[in-house]
Amino acid sequence: MDDSREPIFNSPPVVGWTIAALVAIHVARGFLSQNEELQMLLLFAFIPARYDPAFIQFAFPGGLAGDIWTFVTYAALHGDYMHLTVNGIWLLAFGSAVAWRFGATRFLLFMAATAALGAATHLLMHFGDVTPMIGASAAISGLTAAAIRFVFEAGGPMGVFRRRGRAAFAVPAVPLSDIFRSPQIVAFVAVWFGINFLYAFASYQGAAPIAWEAHIGGFIGGLLLFPVFDPKLPLGFNDLRRSA
Repeated sequence: MDDSREPIFNSPPVVGWTIAALVAIHVARGFLSQNEELQMLLLFAFIPARYDPAFIQFAFPGGLAGDIWTFVTYAALHGDYMHLTVNGIWLLAFGSAVAWRFGATRFLLFMAATAALGAATHLLMHFGDVTPMIGASAAISGLTAAAIRFVFEAGGPMGVFRRRGRAAFAVPAVPLSDIFRSPQIVAFVAVWFGINFLYAFASYQGAAPIAWEAHIGGFIGGLLLFPVFDPKLPLGFNDLRRSA
């Protein structure tokens, strides 16, 4: 295979298959009855009330295993086609960069880890809430945070003097301690957090609730977990090299 081709116009197969799976799940839900849809949400959506002893008398389907898998499975469900479309576009844009760098297995594990951290953050902020949380936004927020660790670097896919082909996605990542010394990263993070604070304000004003806390949990998790999954340097090297 010629690695000099331009993969930015050609997303990795794992990203395409992930989006296809999300679409297929959403289409399949359209064939469920109202009761089946409710049972599916109880089984796979993330519901903070599952972990509240006050609801111990209510037997959530899935039992202990469900308590664990819903930290991830909620990310496979979406509220409507607009929700799915926005997440699909965001996943294609930032997930592709991370997938080219991480490879398929690390990419999927990273998505699962950041989805779980997003759910954990949501649980801390909404303990006992009976409202189901669904959507891949927390995992995609983690991918976005991972992407900014390298896409703006010199030679990176959005950096100056961009390298050709796969080499653009293998540039050294910016150390965590230097994240906020980059004007591009600072501007991007400011806009990203600004959008999520607008979500929070709108939710408090009675608009349709958006799990912005999960977005933030996934984003911070993505920043911190990046060196654990990054195959380009030994574990933690990106974050430790400045103190060596």
